Amino acid sequence: MKKLIFTLLVLTASVTGIQAQSLYKTVYDKATAVVNNPASSDEEIQINQFKVTALNYMTMMVKKRGLQKDTYFYDSQAVNLTSFVTDFLANLEKARSMSPAKRTEILKIYTDASKFNPMFKDTDKDKVNCYVNDKATQTPFCLDTDWEKAYDQATTLAKAALK
Repeated sequence: MKKLIFTLLVLTASVTGIQAQSLYKTVYDKATAVVNNPASSDEEIQINQFKVTALNYMTMMVKKRGLQKDTYFYDSQAVNLTSFVTDFLANLEKARSMSPAKRTEILKIYTDASKFNPMFKDTDKDKVNCYVNDKATQTPFCLDTDWEKAYDQATTLAKAALK
């Protein structure tokens, strides 16, 4: 919970000085900056590349389907995506210290939450599950995800699993 509040405060603080810049743009720009920074670690690049890819996928699907989405939609999805990934990494670390089985359980909770809360119901499963199917990725999540719903589901289940 503290990390979520901290993440939201950081995102809000970074936006307050910039007129008319959405949280979506802030998340996207920060993730892109990490990916393009030669000093970033491989893990940081991988995590932030997923964020960039997920946000690009969402924007592409909204345009492709001719949907009308407001700034709140994009901001909410971006913030929940960031919170989802941040909490996943924190909970995975907690679980790792408990047992290998608990780590596997947390991994499954977050992966399933991303897979079973689709935003667009895209039928191209190879594309939307490219990160899920990549065993070397730090972020094994589906691109076709309603990040708000997935975050709520994963948070509730992970909290119960880590008791």
